[in-house]
Amino acid sequence: MGWSQGTIEPIAEKGETRGTPAPGVIAASATGVVSWIERLNGDVDRIFGEAGIAPEMAGLPTLVLDLHSFCKLFEESARSTQSDNFGLWFGVKFDPRDLGLWGYAALSAPTIGSALTTLVELFPLHQQSSSMRLGRDANGLMRFEYRIEAPAILERRQDAELTLGQIVSFMRTSLGARWSPEEVHFEHPRPEGWREHERAFGAPVYFSRPSNALLFNAKVLAVPMPAHDPRLMVAMRHCLEQIGARPDLRARISDQVRSAVRARLAEGVPSLDDIAAELRLAPSHIQRELHYDGLTFMGLVETARRDLALTYLRQRQLSLSEIAFLLGYSELSAFSRAVRRWTGSSPRSVRANLLRAAAE
Repeated sequence: MGWSQGTIEPIAEKGETRGTPAPGVIAASATGVVSWIERLNGDVDRIFGEAGIAPEMAGLPTLVLDLHSFCKLFEESARSTQSDNFGLWFGVKFDPRDLGLWGYAALSAPTIGSALTTLVELFPLHQQSSSMRLGRDANGLMRFEYRIEAPAILERRQDAELTLGQIVSFMRTSLGARWSPEEVHFEHPRPEGWREHERAFGAPVYFSRPSNALLFNAKVLAVPMPAHDPRLMVAMRHCLEQIGARPDLRARISDQVRSAVRARLAEGVPSLDDIAAELRLAPSHIQRELHYDGLTFMGLVETARRDLALTYLRQRQLSLSEIAFLLGYSELSAFSRAVRRWTGSSPRSVRANLLRAAAE
């Protein structure tokens, strides 16, 4: 479905438009991760060291962490603890009150509908170079979407799973611990332990979709929030606006194009016209902006394929044929030729080298 015009009737939508070279996320989103790592017998100092974050930073309500480092922290936690679904279980067991100012502002809303809208509206102050969207799909279901837009952050599976898990945990504060969405969608390919996802969400889970999303019945929007407090809601919103205040800079068109291309590759290589329609920009405008950055559209597509190929080859559960499909190649032989062009080696050799390096 994706983000194309006409697919979703927007109710609320906020995306990062600052274009900062180092997007951030408020550290409250990592509250409790140290104890979670310890529970799984992980080496806290080594994991945080790999991510370039000090353990005492995790959970601070007014500290902004580098978003790339934040994502790396959870990817490294999953690898080091050998808990492939680390982010999933961290998210669904997360206490929404630990989301800090952002979470408290939403928890203080009168209904679930206004709470989710508050999360969307304030999200750019909580996390940059990312998007959240609340809308209604063609079948009448509500659709809550989340996506990191920063093209340089390729390994982000754990972040996607923990974020949707946190949103479900948030909704269960009002709807009860047994509440489940109708469907859950993820951008990344299906992992080995995917059955755990259906158990955690209590719903069918689909992978390799254009965006990360929760689909649920619109009736829940009217359910009251148990901790409604209008004065606290205003106070938390004001505090978050003070922390998140930054100069407004326009995001580079090239970053938006990269993100849109990545989301569509599994459906085949998108054309410039397809991407222009999705971004609601003229193709000539996109070409001009890419030219200013020293890029071409097809060169950008090639780079997106190459970067994702190296990410997917590190995932043992994905066959080479699956990777070829996810990157928009109609045949495995075409993917193999592309890998040889990029690296000088076959996909099998590249995979072996990547897995060997990861094990060292």
